[in-house]
Amino acid sequence: MSAEPDLTRLLVLLAAVALAEFAGPVLAQHKLDAELAEQKKSTAERIVYGAFEIMAEKNKEQSPLVLLGQAMDNIKPKLEVKSRRVGGANYQVPVEVAAERQEALALRWVIDFANARKGGMMKALAAEIMDAANNTGAAVKKREDMHKMAQANRAFAHYRW
Repeated sequence: MSAEPDLTRLLVLLAAVALAEFAGPVLAQHKLDAELAEQKKSTAERIVYGAFEIMAEKNKEQSPLVLLGQAMDNIKPKLEVKSRRVGGANYQVPVEVAAERQEALALRWVIDFANARKGGMMKALAAEIMDAANNTGAAVKKREDMHKMAQANRAFAHYRW
């Protein structure tokens, strides 16, 4: 294990836990502690909760957790394409995305596109989550592109297995 953990992994796990706090904070904290036992949890907490504070300042009507929930709903892909080899040819076959993978992809996209933005990670993460909650932003575009690809390849849906 390296001294500098993958910050993306930390942020993804912490965002998932922040969203899961509605279900049960004790269980969520236990999961977080188990996953991040020897990694820099404080850095991830500082970034995510800093982003939540920025979101609270910019949007007084809704709490940051509600915005995060809306953003996740707007980003989660329903369909994706998987490559299948049939008779020597590769086809992009549209398949439904499992709920757990939907959340993983959505969180990964939010973090990746926030990381690509200019400025500090706190501001970028807050901006990306707020954009996604408003159905704009790079993560929402990624989901729309994925759905367009699945729609364009729906003729190959019968190769699904």
